[in-house]
Formats: sequence, C-alpha cells, structure tokens
Amino acid sequence: MDLTQGTLEEKNNRAKKMMLWFGIISLVMSFAGWTSAFVVSSSRPDWLKDFQLPNAFIISTVIILMSSLTFILAKKALKKEDRQQTTLFLIITLTLGIAFIFYQFTGFQQIIDLGYNFTGPTSNVTMSYIYLIAIVHILHVVVGLICLLVVIYNHFKQKYNTSKMLGFELAATFWHFIDILWVYLFLFLYFVR
Repeated sequence: MDLTQGTLEEKNNRAKKMMLWFGIISLVMSFAGWTSAFVVSSSRPDWLKDFQLPNAFIISTVIILMSSLTFILAKKALKKEDRQQTTLFLIITLTLGIAFIFYQFTGFQQIIDLGYNFTGPTSNVTMSYIYLIAIVHILHVVVGLICLLVVIYNHFKQKYNTSKMLGFELAATFWHFIDILWVYLFLFLYFVR
C-alpha cells in the first residue's frame, strides 16, 4: 500500500500510528539497554544472587494483565456501540492502572523493609537496577493513565464511534505495550540473577 495515498485524515491517522510505534520502539530499546546492563552487572562480586521480588510485584503483574483485558472489553463494547459497557470497562481499566502503581510502591516498601534502599549505605547495585527499571516503567504507566483519562473524557464527549476510534486505539496500543513490557520486566527480574 502506498503511504502517500488516501485522504488527509487517513494520512494523519497513519502518521499518528507510526509516531506511536516509533515511540514504542525507542522504549523497547531503552529497556533492552537497562536489562542488558542488569545482566552484565550481575557478575559483580557485590551482586545479590538470592534476592526474591516481593509478593506485591506478583499482585501488580496480575492487576496489569487484568487491565489489558478490561481495555479489550471496552473496545469491543465501543464497537458494539454499547456506551454504558464501554464506560464501565474504561473506568475499571483506570482503577486497575492506579492499583498497579499502588502495589508497585507497596513492593518498594517491602524491599525497604528488607533493608535495601535506592541510595545510601543500605543500597546496592542490584536494588538500584530494580528501582530504576520499575520506577521508569511506573512513569510510563502514569502516561498511560493520562491517555486513558483523555479517552474517558472523549468518550463522554461522544467523540468515538465504530468508524472513528483512532485516539481510543492509540491509547489501547500504548496501554497493552506497557502491560506487556511489565510482564517481560517482571519475568526478567524474577528469573535473571
């Protein structure tokens, strides 16, 4: 398909989708760099080999997976023009996103309770990587929540319908990406020592 073909709106839509994918690819590269540095650093003598991620991170992983499901259900409801179900699933997705961040910070508190801090005399390189990777991901979840709030606002303004869903789809794509990214990061931090 020739990308220069189509109406101005179709061209703008393709450009917006392409910009989102460029952003996602750059995020993948950033997190690949941090996880690669994690692997390289794991050969250091002061690396914690026996550290287990707190249970709060397991709970947050389940929550973020559920949020992807509710976003999918919201999109299906929108395609059926069921505004009430769309609203319900968008609000549930937003609530689950907030709960994810809550449990991430609960996990940080559990790490601190074990005696490991991000900086200072009780910190170490292993914990610094875990904090860095999780906090940067949380920042992206916050961006996802802002996108979700915009989608909810636009939904209430009735800007979406079966033929006009670009903003909804862009937000859903980003949300699913940060969900998949967290699952990868969780499995990485859980199994790579």
